[in-house]
Amino acid sequence: MNSPANSGSSSSLVWDLPTRIFHWLLVLAFVGAFLTFDDNRYLYAHVYCGYALLALLLFRFVWGMAGTHYARFRTFAHDWPSVYAYLQGLLNGSAARHIGHNPIGGWAIFLMLALGLLVSITGLLVLGGEEAHGPLRHIVSYDVGTAARDFHEVFAWSMLVLVVLHIAGVVVESVLHKDNLVWAMLTGRKDAVAGHPGVSSRGLIGVAMLLLALGSVAYYFRGYLVESAEKPYVPFIGHALPDDPLWRKECGDCHLAFHPTLLPARSWQKMMAEQDQHFGESLGLDDATVKLITRFLVDNAAESGLSEPARKINASVAPNDAPQHIVETRYWKRKHEEIDAAYWKDPKIKSKINCGACHLDAEQGTFEDSGMRLPALTRKTP
Repeated sequence: MNSPANSGSSSSLVWDLPTRIFHWLLVLAFVGAFLTFDDNRYLYAHVYCGYALLALLLFRFVWGMAGTHYARFRTFAHDWPSVYAYLQGLLNGSAARHIGHNPIGGWAIFLMLALGLLVSITGLLVLGGEEAHGPLRHIVSYDVGTAARDFHEVFAWSMLVLVVLHIAGVVVESVLHKDNLVWAMLTGRKDAVAGHPGVSSRGLIGVAMLLLALGSVAYYFRGYLVESAEKPYVPFIGHALPDDPLWRKECGDCHLAFHPTLLPARSWQKMMAEQDQHFGESLGLDDATVKLITRFLVDNAAESGLSEPARKINASVAPNDAPQHIVETRYWKRKHEEIDAAYWKDPKIKSKINCGACHLDAEQGTFEDSGMRLPALTRKTP
């Protein structure tokens, strides 16, 4: 239904409360996802935003069939001639005013819902395959998860472009028809001619949605609320990697026992074959001990693909290279290239091999993305 603004009209409820809450929660989830996608330290928050986005989309599909008049899909499922006529009207300034979604806006909503669903599905594939977490972790392979990442990013950027166009459309229509569409989506009210379909608030459903959203945030991030300096919260717990008491004792007595998955087998073979020249020192191990430790290191080296870092380190090392330092690998350099040099000089870190200073799960060797926290730099006394 369309009508001229402020022409024999009165303020009426158009958008019910669940529709409005859905809209603004979707905005928060989408913005949160984009703010956290480029830094793996915030992967846990990014995943929450993804879950929230998917839950909101599922609600909207249901509400598009069971909601109030202007929230239902059938009220803005305009055919192409209507869209074309509205577009022509925009160009010459004669576009008709619509109480609900205009034809272009309706198509944008359907496309946004479709893109949001694709973003969510590919995100779950990445989480399950590449990160080995989430509901698909035992179903999706690493290769599928890695391939899904490219699609995930394409769909996400496409959705961002559509969001920008949507905002531009809101501005244009607000100016053209002298309607404050942002305020309408906050209050639910617009000027509408008498006789337009009545809309009820559905307040209880809206309040339930809001309480559920707040409760989900508190539940998902509850670990951060109870953590302490002595027991920090590690949001993602990686799969337990193979361990060996002999390896851990002999290698862990002097420094962190770097898990075998962090270098290829040829690197460990070279290191153990030259154990009498181990970075300027002799390990002094007998042949039997060297053989046992070498077997453990080789059997669980980066080629095993037991963790995400293992797969990515192995892919980053040239076939003929046998790096002796983890910090020499391209993967390590890429992951740490944006770390301020001041951290390596800080008394709490001191060295690039002090992984435990920043990685909460360094001892386990899993090196989960969101298990990394940069400590506060030590303040220099004047």
